[in-house]
Amino acid sequence: MPLPRRGRGSRLAGSRVAGTSLPRARARSPRRAGRGTQLLSHAQRLTRRRHSSEQVTPEPEQQADFRSEKWLQERAGGDARDSRQALLAGMGSRRRFFSQEEVVIPCASDNDSGSVDLQLSNLEDIKKGESSIEFTDLDISDIPGLPLESFTDNLRHLTYEGPLNEASIQRLIQSIQEVFDGQLKGELEKLMFLRSLSSLSQNLPYDETIESFIHSHIEDIVRILNVLIQEEPLRSLFSPVRQEVFITIANLSYHNVHLLFGSEERTDLFQVITRSMITLPPLNILTQLQEITPCGPYNPECLYRQTFQAFSEMLQSLVVKDPHLESLDTIFQHLEPWLQSSKDHERKRATASMAQVLKCLSRHLCLKPPLRFQRLGHLVALMALLCGDPLKAVAEEAAEGTHYLLHITLRLKYVTHDKKNHQSLRKALKKCRGFLELYSIKRFYRYPFKIAQVFEVFLNSDELCQFVMTTLDGLKNLKHPYTQQSAGELLITLVKNAESRFEKVPEIMGIICARLSIISQPRVRQQVINTVSLFISRPKYTDIVLSHLLCHPVPYDRHLAELWRTLEAELPSTTWILWRLLRKLQKCHTVPTQEKMAYVGVAATCALYEVFMGNRLRAAMLRLFPQLLMTLLIQIHHSIGLTMSDVAIPSGLHIEVSTEVTPLCFAVQATKTLLLRTLCWQEFNIMEKNKGWTLLEEKDCHLQGISLLANALLERNQLLAHKVMYLLVPFLNRGNDKHKLTSAGFFVELLQSPVARRLPSTYSTARLKDWLNHENDTFKILALKGLCNLIRYQEMREDIKSLLPCILDSLCETDEKIVLLAIQVLLQLVRTMDFTTLTAMMRTIFSLFGDVRPDVHLFSMTLFGASIKSVKHTDKKGVENQVLDSLVPLLLYSQDENDAIAEESKRVLMICAHFLKWKLPQEVYCKDPLYIRPIEAGKICRFFGIKCRGKIDILAQTLMYSKNTKLPIRRAAVLFVGLLSNYMDQNELSIKGTDWIQHDLREMLQDPEPSLRIITSQALFRVQKVTTEPEPEPTVCWLRKLMGCLPT
Repeated sequence: MPLPRRGRGSRLAGSRVAGTSLPRARARSPRRAGRGTQLLSHAQRLTRRRHSSEQVTPEPEQQADFRSEKWLQERAGGDARDSRQALLAGMGSRRRFFSQEEVVIPCASDNDSGSVDLQLSNLEDIKKGESSIEFTDLDISDIPGLPLESFTDNLRHLTYEGPLNEASIQRLIQSIQEVFDGQLKGELEKLMFLRSLSSLSQNLPYDETIESFIHSHIEDIVRILNVLIQEEPLRSLFSPVRQEVFITIANLSYHNVHLLFGSEERTDLFQVITRSMITLPPLNILTQLQEITPCGPYNPECLYRQTFQAFSEMLQSLVVKDPHLESLDTIFQHLEPWLQSSKDHERKRATASMAQVLKCLSRHLCLKPPLRFQRLGHLVALMALLCGDPLKAVAEEAAEGTHYLLHITLRLKYVTHDKKNHQSLRKALKKCRGFLELYSIKRFYRYPFKIAQVFEVFLNSDELCQFVMTTLDGLKNLKHPYTQQSAGELLITLVKNAESRFEKVPEIMGIICARLSIISQPRVRQQVINTVSLFISRPKYTDIVLSHLLCHPVPYDRHLAELWRTLEAELPSTTWILWRLLRKLQKCHTVPTQEKMAYVGVAATCALYEVFMGNRLRAAMLRLFPQLLMTLLIQIHHSIGLTMSDVAIPSGLHIEVSTEVTPLCFAVQATKTLLLRTLCWQEFNIMEKNKGWTLLEEKDCHLQGISLLANALLERNQLLAHKVMYLLVPFLNRGNDKHKLTSAGFFVELLQSPVARRLPSTYSTARLKDWLNHENDTFKILALKGLCNLIRYQEMREDIKSLLPCILDSLCETDEKIVLLAIQVLLQLVRTMDFTTLTAMMRTIFSLFGDVRPDVHLFSMTLFGASIKSVKHTDKKGVENQVLDSLVPLLLYSQDENDAIAEESKRVLMICAHFLKWKLPQEVYCKDPLYIRPIEAGKICRFFGIKCRGKIDILAQTLMYSKNTKLPIRRAAVLFVGLLSNYMDQNELSIKGTDWIQHDLREMLQDPEPSLRIITSQALFRVQKVTTEPEPEPTVCWLRKLMGCLPT
């Protein structure tokens, strides 16, 4: 309510009529003193009304207000009717005059009906005359329901007595000084001290002595007032001391002597005063206490009302001259805890006091920069929550205060808005007007969420954040579920309307996550989660929200898991959310594998699992399936063998290290859930049946699991497989080695698809060539696998032929897989090779005969046989020697203990014989070992001995294999040496002798195998026999003899 300026009597509502021995202070108004117009001093008004609370009989007064009549009659604060009646009764028949002093009403005229002017032209008048602005001639509908009382109607018409004379002033100063030096014992002394101080305060404008005394003893006054308040009982109200303290502080405040601001002691006094008033028991309890233990002549109800009214007006006195809103900030700071009190009567008093402060400020608003009230959003949110208070009286008080706060906000924003962006204020006003046309201000207390719509247009980013933070604090109110509901509605409404004007989003997310565990109402929980969805769906905040949500311990608790699972947004936004979450995980795959795994990677994997489980983003999952699948498979590769100890957990984040909770289990769970949610049930079944998940989790078998899943996808869902293949074209160039290996393993399996023929060579054969030259053998294996899959298509073979030099080099690798895959590719290309390449390959393949790796040995012979078949007729002479050199090895390896190698040797031996146009004896195909079939062995040796004479040194070649590591090969070689010695060329025998053969055979006599020693001794005997027996004379057939006898 409006309060008088300096130089006039206070309108405080402490109704006191009793007389006093204190002198009457007289003073003249600064403006009217020269004319002799008399006004009753404040001290005299107070003394005439003291100790008269029990005499006041309040009468109902008609008020135009939207609130209920009962509430208007019963509300504890801001009601000056009792005060007015007491004041008028105390004045008796004394004459009353209107003050001749000019009254300034900054924000309300006499006929103001409680409307809010949204015309920018009227707001601009603030700059023209800050002390005489009125809102009139509205172009839009007024906000009905909250009439502002006319200042002139409320002005009390009091008589005037002149200022105190010097003697009276000295007596008052002396009495007050005595209190400073001593102590106050009784109630009367306390009241006399306070009234003396009030009397002096009324003469501050007229006497420098008083001004000097008060300013020099402010700390003493603060100390005494603090003691007086603390001595008052907190659970009862039996004396007007509190009321007198409030009145004294208000009187001094009107004359710019502030006892509640400026130092720690004054702040403590403010806190003590506020607690002393707000924490009093409810009025009915106070009445009962008076009935039980009468302690004075005061009517408890009247005394309470007057005390509370004095407290309210004391607060108002602080903001009357507050152009920078500094006092409002302090008042709000002290009332804030009580506005959120769990006790109804405390919350009711605090709300009524705040509403009256806002009402007074709205009438006396005279803003000047700099403005020090920086918590507008906090105040708006708190009043909005109170508008939804379950106690109707509190809700209606808050609605009234919110109305006046809107008055203040309009002017505040005009003063502080950017003058260069004038149009934005016009837009805000227009938007606010649109909301207000839909519903009136009186409905604030029924629909508090509409406050968010009205005020949102005026709140800047910091104030929006304050609003959200305060609203989230309202979620802690477990006693009143309705307050939680109001908070949820306010929160979702503000975030919807404010769009992307928020800052400090991480702090908001932090509070939301902390509050989820205490929100019991499902509807409110969903509203809070929808708030997160709104934030995360806006591109400006997506990464910010994700970063905060990913900083929580994994596995997520049930509240955060529910948040991830129930995120909702429109399809474009869901795709964006999932993509940004996926990118968080993908960025972890670019760091070197030697470092610790980033925690965000584990958290993002866990979050993806929860999102998949919720299935709210299924459309986005299908759209991003290729990226999701490959990223999770790569995460599995990175997680193999790791525990949570191997993860770089941020400082301050407590995670229990358990053998059951590993990065790998999160990645596998997410991959399984992805397949199931995207209806890849058959692929999932194939992985289950073939232990594919186990393969994926093992370091050495990971690529086998990748191959199994890729083939399953290609077999059961070619559309998705093709999407993955096209994704992998650029995907293969990114990330670290594990990223590339997993991607390459999946890619080469998909090359089996006919669609792979459409890929440019740059992305197929050229990439495979790079892998063939890679230092990592695994890449070479994958490259050869890819070539095996591509070579089945005739149009791809020309490009693959250009890779033959690299493929032939792979035959010399130590890794068995590389050699076998190279042989497999060459088997497909052997018919298309030129002669030079073919002979080079045959030499390399021949060197692999007898390789300790059985499969390499087997397939090298197969490739050798295929090479012989591929030789053109015109090129046969060029490879004949290679074929002859392969006869002995093939013949010996036909005795190998490995049946597959033995059979393949016989088959290739037959190909060689066919090439040489020989017909092998049937004994070659004998299934029994030849060392137990000496006759058959002799026939075979006789055939090869005769056929190879003069072409190759078959005996020396056979003797080389007598040192083979395999017993069957050594045994066959020694047997053949003995048998082949019979077919040695005599000229060669005479030149070289047999000592070199006997030397090697004698060494074989030391072999631990008995069968080999026996066969060796037999072979040695045969060799020695060849050297001792003369060469038989050549026989001449009878026909030649007969022809020689005929005459010539």
